[in-house]
Amino acid sequence: MNKLTCLTLSLLILPSLALAAEPGALSVRGNPLPEALLSMVVFALVGIVTAIGGYRLFDKFTPGDLHKEILENKNIAVAIIAAAVILGVCLIVAAAIMG
Repeated sequence: MNKLTCLTLSLLILPSLALAAEPGALSVRGNPLPEALLSMVVFALVGIVTAIGGYRLFDKFTPGDLHKEILENKNIAVAIIAAAVILGVCLIVAAAIMG
């Protein structure tokens, strides 16, 4: 494993260990650690799919081809708008997950 992978794994696992309900029991907010990790993966996948879907819907309902404008024509203004759309969808998804 490279250093980035080890750092990412430690950032995911160490806070979970600190939140354990009692010594020796691996749990996060009352959920067993494997269940919490599974929930995290499911929410991440749902969030990514939703963000991509939101971008595609925005692209479909706007005139022109955003992908072509960004990659071929190097239109920075369109890239900023597309990024704002993706961030907006991500904020909505995060609020729905936390809420």
